[in-house]
Amino acid sequence: MNEPGNPVGQVADSLLNIEMELRQLGLWQSEPPPDEAFLSTKPFCIDTLEFHQWLQFVFVARMKVIVENDHPLPSISGIAPMAEEHFRGRPETGSVLIRELEEIDRLLSGG
Repeated sequence: MNEPGNPVGQVADSLLNIEMELRQLGLWQSEPPPDEAFLSTKPFCIDTLEFHQWLQFVFVARMKVIVENDHPLPSISGIAPMAEEHFRGRPETGSVLIRELEEIDRLLSGG
């Protein structure tokens, strides 16, 4: 288990929790979207990917590389509000996932 004062360890734990919650919601995909979907210039690839796809194949994937290679963590994150918007009006609330994203936002933003 990671020490409480270790932000990299806490981020790694949070990434695992995000993955587990995406799986719990049935949103984790075994196959990535086509390569063209990642060429978007819009935030969160909103025009080419569903939010959960961006979360899995862009955010979680990149953050795992950062953590595994001991690169500096991003100093700001604001993903939870996008998740809240994504789940608004959907049958699944995504509340646990949103809480996990709030936690990673807090960890990365130094809050």
